[in-house]
Amino acid sequence: MNYIPTIGLEVHVQLNTNTKIFCGCKTSFGDPPNVHICPVCLGLPGALPVLNNEVLKKAVLAGLAIKAEIHKKSKFDRKNYFYPDLPKAYQISQFDEPYCTNGVITIEEEGRKKDICIIRIHMEEDAGKLMHSEDSNVQESYVDLNRAGTPLIEIVSAPEIDSSDEAVLYLTQLKSIMQYIEISDCNMEQGSLRVDANISVRPEGQEKLGTRAEIKNLNSFKAVKAAIDYEIERQIDLINSGEKVLQETRLWNAVSSRTVSMRSKEESHDYRYFPEPDLVPVVLTDDEISAILNDMPELAYQKKERFVKDYSIPEYDAGVLTAKKEYAEYYENLVKKGVPAKKASNWLMAEMLAFAREKDLEFKDLCSFENLSALLLEIESGTISGKIAKTVFAEMIETNKDPLQIIKEKGLVQITDENAIVLVVEEVLKENQESVQSFLDGKDKALGFLVGQVMKKTQGKANPPLVNKLLLERLKK
Repeated sequence: MNYIPTIGLEVHVQLNTNTKIFCGCKTSFGDPPNVHICPVCLGLPGALPVLNNEVLKKAVLAGLAIKAEIHKKSKFDRKNYFYPDLPKAYQISQFDEPYCTNGVITIEEEGRKKDICIIRIHMEEDAGKLMHSEDSNVQESYVDLNRAGTPLIEIVSAPEIDSSDEAVLYLTQLKSIMQYIEISDCNMEQGSLRVDANISVRPEGQEKLGTRAEIKNLNSFKAVKAAIDYEIERQIDLINSGEKVLQETRLWNAVSSRTVSMRSKEESHDYRYFPEPDLVPVVLTDDEISAILNDMPELAYQKKERFVKDYSIPEYDAGVLTAKKEYAEYYENLVKKGVPAKKASNWLMAEMLAFAREKDLEFKDLCSFENLSALLLEIESGTISGKIAKTVFAEMIETNKDPLQIIKEKGLVQITDENAIVLVVEEVLKENQESVQSFLDGKDKALGFLVGQVMKKTQGKANPPLVNKLLLERLKK
């Protein structure tokens, strides 16, 4: 029997405000434990929360970026549960009146577009962080409350994702949007973006969805894909063996590459939600929403359309270059420096991306756009060849030297003197009579060999188009 998987994702995005959602404590990452805390984040008696206006603005911007409906009135609620890193024994969140509903994320695969509905986005505070002893003989855990009260938005998709590949495409697009509007760095390693995946399977032909299991706290796209694929197979195996899929919360164990049961899945009534008595409802005016909309930067899909139109590059190139805001900005800086649009895109996609992935660095940390544009303009002027430029580029990455300095120090200036190249061409023709005859017999590949010999004798410095021209002129004679 064939089974159809259905997936819905809940994504927590940490907002990059300077202070927490309900108090003035800093939100900086990596500081010593329990230094950014106050009576509000500790939930001490008499401490009153006050909504951070920057949190509201960034949250609304996120909703507008995914074309969602922003509600003029929303409210906060208490979500009650007991856990060591939750000092108040409740979390301030939004339940039945979130500030945002009915958005959409569009994914594209092999030319096919699909809209994934966003059911809701709501604001909430983060919990603290538990740290467990790495020594199995020491049964101790520690609590760091620096993160308690850090502002989050939770973005909840409809169960409209059909595979782990679609889930990764959805998350990639969502992450790109959040980074483009600059409300979060979405650093999954630091917990700025965390994913919970709800997964169920049903027999083909059955309309009713199967029983779902939730996989909590997935912190990489690789983990998301692996956990979804495993869970789909686990549920299918259970059904085929006559067992039931339980509605439960599970965790992904990356070491054993499997999901493990954590607890039975809670329903909303288990949290005993009720309106937060210490916070007034959130009320937005049309003017306030319009002002936030006016601050919306150009999004990836808009930038992609503009790149194709303004720079006459293929859609594929534009898609790669706008996948991250950093790529797009770097590309436009190259073009502004006078680098031809297509040459700039070719170098970024072929050379820069390869080095960035190898060294796990951003473009700006590999080499400045000023240095790269200077190198590419040397190719355009004919000073160096494309092959030599790759050698110079590799040294630029390692040493951070100016490309002109490297070219001068290593004597890499391209030979464009026709008389000097002619001497080498004639020498190569005399030494390779068999290849000459092969060319005359109609074997075009022989020309490539002869060009290679000239380049070898000139240590790659001869101008390739000129070498081709001079060789053909003499061969035809």
